Order: sequence, then C-alpha cells, then structure tokens
Amino acid sequence: MSFATLTVVSAVALLGPLLALPRRWHVPVLLGELVAGVLLGPSVAGYLNPGEATFAFLANVGFALVMFVAGSHVPVRDRRLAPSLRVGLGRAAAVGALAAPLGWAAATIFGTGHAALYAVLIASSSAALVLPIVDEERLAGERVLQTVAQVAIADAACVVALPLVIDPSTAGRSAAGAVAVVACSVLLFVALRALERSGLRKRAHRVSEKRGFALEMRINLVLLFALSALAVTTHVSILLAGFCFGLAVAAVGEPRRLAKQLFALTEGFLGPLFFVWLGASLPLAAVGSHPSSVLLGLVLGGFAIAAHLAMRATGQPLALGGLAAAQLGLPVAAVAVGEQTGVLRAEESAAIVIAALVSTAVATACGALAARRRTAMIER
Repeated sequence: MSFATLTVVSAVALLGPLLALPRRWHVPVLLGELVAGVLLGPSVAGYLNPGEATFAFLANVGFALVMFVAGSHVPVRDRRLAPSLRVGLGRAAAVGALAAPLGWAAATIFGTGHAALYAVLIASSSAALVLPIVDEERLAGERVLQTVAQVAIADAACVVALPLVIDPSTAGRSAAGAVAVVACSVLLFVALRALERSGLRKRAHRVSEKRGFALEMRINLVLLFALSALAVTTHVSILLAGFCFGLAVAAVGEPRRLAKQLFALTEGFLGPLFFVWLGASLPLAAVGSHPSSVLLGLVLGGFAIAAHLAMRATGQPLALGGLAAAQLGLPVAAVAVGEQTGVLRAEESAAIVIAALVSTAVATACGALAARRRTAMIER
C-alpha cells in the first residue's frame, strides 16, 4: 500500500461526512465510507485491493479500535445496565430461536443444505454498524440500551458460531480462544481497577498531561493490540477483543482525555479506513454473474429482518428492531471462508452479500427513523 493509495482512501472517506452533513437526512457517516469502498473496490473501479496485506492489516487495526470505542461507550457502571443485559440476552436468544427454522426453510426451499449457516447469518447483528449509528444519532434511553446489549451479544455469539457451522472441526479451538480473550479482558479490568484505586493512574495522568506524553493512550493501545494478537492467534474475531477491552475500560472509568484521543484516532483515520476496506471487500461482481442468487438473497435478508422485527412482541420498537438486523462484516467473513474452503458456491456467496445489503439498507433507514422520532419528541 502506497501513500498515494492512502491519500485516496482518506479522501474518499470524506464522502461519509458529506452525505451525513444534512441533518434532516440522518445518513450515518459509515454509509458514505462503505459506498466509497464499493466504488473504488474490485466490483467497480478496481483501484483498491482489499486483499493487499498492509491495507487489510490497517483495516483490522481500525476494526479493533471501532469496537473498543463502541465497548467503552457502553454505560457499564449504570445500574440500569443489568436489567438491559437480561432483556438484550433474551431478545438475542429469541432471534436465534426464530433463525433456526427460518434457516432450515431457506436451505430446504433452495436445496443448498446450509441450514446452520443461514441460521447464524439470520440471527447475527453487526455491532460495528449499529453502535456507531447509535452514538452518532445520540440515541439514548432504556430501550436503546437494551438494543445495544442485544446487538453486542448476538454479534459476539455469531462470530464464535460462524467457523463452527462452516468447519465443525474448529469448534474446540474457537471456543477455547473466545474463553481466553474474555478471561484476559477480565484480568485487565482487575489490573486497571487496582491501578485506579491505588492512585497510580491519576499520578501518571498528571505527569502525562503536563509533559505531553499521552501515556494513557499508549498503554491502552498496547493492551488493545496484545488482546487482538491473542484473538488472531486463537482464531477468534478481533471484534471480541476490542469490545471486551472497551467494556473493561468503561467499567473502570475512561478518562475524558483518553476518550478524546482515541476518538480522534478512530474516527479521524483508522475507523473510516476500515469501512472503506469493508466496502471494497464486498464481492458484488458475484451478484452480477449469478442473477439467480437474487431470490435467495432477498429471502435470507427478509428472514433476518423479520426475525428481528418480531421482537416487537417483547416491547422493542420496530425502528430499533430493524436497526438490530444490520449485518455486514459477518456475511463478508462467511463468504471469504466459504469460498476458501469450497463450502459455498459462487451463487450462494452472491446471495449472502445481497442479504447483507438488504439488512444494512433497512437498518440504516430504521436508524434514521429512530433519530427522527427522538428529534420530534425533543421538539415537543
């Protein structure tokens, strides 16, 4: 990856803020970044190569930071979180229960034999898409907190489940890796809390602020990258590492200066780079080559949306249910792994991409609807 390519990526990422500039549209910034990636990726212009090692690595760093920032914004110390977690867990489990027969129905109708894979995709939610929208649109309240918990739980569970349904032989390794990442996150929380209570963190903060050392940012990046390295080594998604460490930092109490520094690094450079890379990674060319896959894609996307909207029966607003249906990263990973292992045919890969795009479009619209309703309530 050259500086010229990096310049182009940084420049096209500005499409996100430009589309999001008219507040009445409520277009999330990441949507413009995804579109920019699609336009410059192999499916259209062919300028960006998402498989290029440096580009992919920087995107993974951005993904880790996006999930860390998302996790650090979860109000872990809020007493309302415990009941919200219970509700979120219940809804994630309920969507999973609905996804099982829907996945079986799709596999049976189209004769693919991939009921388990379809069920995981239908049940999944994308924290990388949903949490930035929630934060950007300033959605708040108990119902939003419940939805955030639901999305985080569903995403983590489906990330762990994906390799199991594609290649069951990796089940033990994936489960052990997930346990290791969570356990290390808990240990980091204990260590950070001890430093906070001893006053050492505050003393280091004063010295760092006075001398311009940015010690807190440096230390947190070291810990985040170490946990991400563990996730990669144990074949677990970086999502789990970033989000769990973000929760640990939030539980201790994230200093405002650190929050501003990490926000600038993530939102100003590495986060947009990740979403541009993700857009470039979408194999849209397969969709054009296999138009017969459109119907399967629409069915899978429709099932995913229906399963999440069904949570209206539990008291979740339809707009938040539709927002929780967002899925993009997991389907892209499923296509990549499925094609590498020969599990998926090209038309199935195309269908999974279509389903992801359908769910993302609906989730974006629902996020905008939730934001408009919030604005309307404030104006009243």
